[in-house]
Amino acid sequence: MKRLFFTLATSFVVFAAAQAEVKLPGWMTSNMVLQQQTIMHLTATAKKGATVKITTSWDKQTVKAQADKQSGVFAFDLRVPAAGGPYTLTFDDGKKLVLDNVMAGEVWFCSGQSNMEMPVKGWGKVQNWEQEVASANHPQVRLFQVKKEVAVSPQTEVPLGHTNGWAVCSPAMVEEFSAAAYFFAREVSQKLGIAVGVVNSSWGGTPAESWASLEALQGVTGFETHAKRLFETGFDKEKVNQLYWDERAEWMKEAYGNDRGLEEGHIDKALWAAPDFNDAAWQKAAEPGGWEATASLKDFDGIVWMRRTIDIPAALAGKDLKLNLGPIDDEDVTYWNGQRVGTTTGWNRNRSYTVKGNLVKAGRNVITVRIYDTSGKGGFCGEAKDLNITSGKTTLSLAGDWRWQKSTDAATLKAAASLKGVEPKSPNNSWYPSGLYNAMVAPFLEMPVRGFLWYQGCSNVGRAVQYESLFEAMILDWQTRFNKKAEITPFPKPAPQNNRRRFMPTADSKAIPFYFVQIANYLSRKDLQPQSEWAAIREAQRKALHLDGVGMAVNIDIGMANDIHPKNKQEVGRRLALLALNRTYGREEACAAPDFYQMRVADGKAYLTFFPVAGSDALAENMEIKGFTIAGPDHQWHVAKAYTEGNGRWMRRIVVESPEVTLPVAVRYAWADNPECNLTTVSGLPVGPFRTDDWADFK
Repeated sequence: MKRLFFTLATSFVVFAAAQAEVKLPGWMTSNMVLQQQTIMHLTATAKKGATVKITTSWDKQTVKAQADKQSGVFAFDLRVPAAGGPYTLTFDDGKKLVLDNVMAGEVWFCSGQSNMEMPVKGWGKVQNWEQEVASANHPQVRLFQVKKEVAVSPQTEVPLGHTNGWAVCSPAMVEEFSAAAYFFAREVSQKLGIAVGVVNSSWGGTPAESWASLEALQGVTGFETHAKRLFETGFDKEKVNQLYWDERAEWMKEAYGNDRGLEEGHIDKALWAAPDFNDAAWQKAAEPGGWEATASLKDFDGIVWMRRTIDIPAALAGKDLKLNLGPIDDEDVTYWNGQRVGTTTGWNRNRSYTVKGNLVKAGRNVITVRIYDTSGKGGFCGEAKDLNITSGKTTLSLAGDWRWQKSTDAATLKAAASLKGVEPKSPNNSWYPSGLYNAMVAPFLEMPVRGFLWYQGCSNVGRAVQYESLFEAMILDWQTRFNKKAEITPFPKPAPQNNRRRFMPTADSKAIPFYFVQIANYLSRKDLQPQSEWAAIREAQRKALHLDGVGMAVNIDIGMANDIHPKNKQEVGRRLALLALNRTYGREEACAAPDFYQMRVADGKAYLTFFPVAGSDALAENMEIKGFTIAGPDHQWHVAKAYTEGNGRWMRRIVVESPEVTLPVAVRYAWADNPECNLTTVSGLPVGPFRTDDWADFK
């Protein structure tokens, strides 16, 4: 009945809007949260030449605006009061458009890849998800889901997701909504006692460059040429498509030249996909299962070719078939009898390709899949039921033995491609540089927000040096572009209690807060992993902390070795909320660990000291700290013994030593894909990975 009521109510709102000439920005709907104490400078459209009356129930005032006689565009200012509601907002150009149940409160824009997208229930299923869904009745929390779309140039039309605009938080709404964003909003709303709205604009398996504007990418190494070329097309559709094919051919010549399965690195000249190619010497593996389960492919990252011969009944010859392969980690190019029939990027995306009838013959047919795995499991990662061929009511299973052969390892490919990065993606692909910014961020630029939440990074693993500049360029660009058409009053922070000084005060800043989650521990655990690309990307993220208004929620203690999506999203949301409560809203709650300050060496030991940052509390006492490694002048790393020393709030330091290192020159903490580490503050917040050296172990 609740679902039916919501459907009917939503239908009524849509019907009412259809009766009015007024068309508002897509983020303005009933149930919305407007950023409190803001003057918004907005535009909308109405009946051409009409006088539009705008009535706000919070002050019972009516103002008038004149719609242009040619375009119908009218401009208006909206003065939003301090937190409160619910209110109504009425637009009348002869026909009324009424937005009801509107709240004044705090608005946060949430974005990133799958760990931000991961829903409370849905495909994610956070810990205790049944109880979380059942108890998700929070009328002060409002949710806005953005539909997944890609665009070549910035858009103004807001793509509406399953919430169909703003929705009141309820079990039905929260099931498919971002868990991290929801838990953040719930925490902040309860602590402040006001309405909090969160916009979830995220897409699993996407890199940061998709979320950055083209202008921001112009200055980032590896993207500047593409940005310049794209600007030169004038965003003409045919020219943009031709640019993609030109860039793709250029990249493949560099990156795939070492792929033994291709002729001259050309994806459509696949030697190992030919129907008459002799694969008798190739090894066999039961699929699906992922090649990490195969001893000879364990820990292999790179290109593997897989082939399967299938007998097609005469009744299906000449007919279109549907080839279903399930999810593949990470990228596939799929051939049928030597002809390419599809390609997809993204480890969590199901592959389903149409095989045209002219390629289908009775009897022996050959399916070849060229798989490029950058990290993780690799190969077919779905279930047996996902792997098949269908035509009408006929289903032919493809589960079972496939023949496979290694081609090229990831290190060789990366060295060949250098900073050209990943293979150029089509303008319709979620990896297209600036494609998600254009479709899923740009339409919200006029919507005033208090700040941003960001959880992303996994899809940029292996490109840490580039990510460092890319991430910072994106942050600065977002901070510059949002809120340009609004005047927002800073949140009124409470006076310090009992004249106690807060932790380390944040500098007075006008930058929009940008709080992000450092990617969690993942993959198999290793005591020593100095060349960990996951550690490198975490460091690239951490370096953004020197930017104004930026804060980081450390996540190194709640990851999972066999799942890139940690289930404890409640803690992720809480840690993000702590940053906002302390640094944005002035609450006296610890939100961060102190930062490493310096290392001194004496008596064959390394002594590490730390300094407080905004909202940090002291290190907890710990005589058996795990996660430290130490190296001498030979640059050879060893597992270290570490413990705290000293008393007092800020006098505690860490001692690191190893009998195998008599002269320490460098120390690292939590430097691995999935480190075992337990250094925390007195409030239990984890200390993030860091290192004292600047040795070039990665690219």
